[in-house]
Amino acid sequence: MSSVSPTVARPSAGPGDGALLQTRRLSVSFPTAVGPVAVVDEVDVTIRTGRTLGLIGESGSGKTMLANALIGLLPDAAVVGGEILFRGEDLAAVPAARRRAVRGREISMVFQDPLSALNPTQRIWKQISEIPRRDGASRADARRLALDRLAEAGVPEPAQRLDVFPHQLSGGLRQRVMIALALAGEPELLLADEPTTALDVTVQARILALLKRLQEERHMSMLLVSHDLRVVSHVAHDLVVMYAGRVCEAGPASTVIGRPAHPYTRALTRSIPSVHQKKALPSPLPGAPASPYARPSGCAFNPRCPIAQDICREVVPPVREVAPDRTVACHFAEEVLG
Repeated sequence: MSSVSPTVARPSAGPGDGALLQTRRLSVSFPTAVGPVAVVDEVDVTIRTGRTLGLIGESGSGKTMLANALIGLLPDAAVVGGEILFRGEDLAAVPAARRRAVRGREISMVFQDPLSALNPTQRIWKQISEIPRRDGASRADARRLALDRLAEAGVPEPAQRLDVFPHQLSGGLRQRVMIALALAGEPELLLADEPTTALDVTVQARILALLKRLQEERHMSMLLVSHDLRVVSHVAHDLVVMYAGRVCEAGPASTVIGRPAHPYTRALTRSIPSVHQKKALPSPLPGAPASPYARPSGCAFNPRCPIAQDICREVVPPVREVAPDRTVACHFAEEVLG
């Protein structure tokens, strides 16, 4: 039985279940001396209108690369295949000018390290109001908008923060400024890439609560990228689990966490300490994560999988539906489900 409580608090469903963004066989490859290597390998994900999708996986699983592909911030060497359908428009096929128009206005991103993402030489209000100023807003209107967004992001005494530089703020306040900046263009979709990684536990909880509140109040869609299942379990409506650039499992967050259908997901849930079972010790996941640059044949998880058989080492398991809204890439999903 999973050590993660199936009764953890989660938000109710959003206002709509339609797909705002879908990827179809999305791949991101890089050239190497031995040929192209896919760090995101034919991934299908759906971010629904007014809902939060949690994207979980260990470091190197392709989560950040997937998020960067969605907003068009990949390195020049990257080769993108497949489709990124945003309200039906394939962003993988549109001109660069259209991608720039979408970025910051329709799709925004909160980065993992705000100190690196924010401009160290520019005052806070100018960074937050960059898009409105490009669209012709006056200086007074731009400052007013920056003030409103700082207040919405929970920055204390926002009027006194308008003219400071990023290095003058704490890590938690910098992340709130990053969130205010991401909201400035009134996006429909917010991508949050490990937004609490560099923060202490107390500040992490506050930032997560803020993101949850903003998503609900604005009826935004959100992609929350994390390596920590505890983080997404309190915020996400839906969940996608990635391993070595591929999707292992996807479905409603409460169902995936409460009753995993893939051995990797089950191992993740068992590796988390339980606050409800004092005597239950977490079970660390053995072995090292597979790298897309040296992906094992068959199922990439097979060297670490306790139920792997010959077929797992030889045949890549297809992603298949095992229940309504539940998909999994495992030859023995039914056995995992019990």
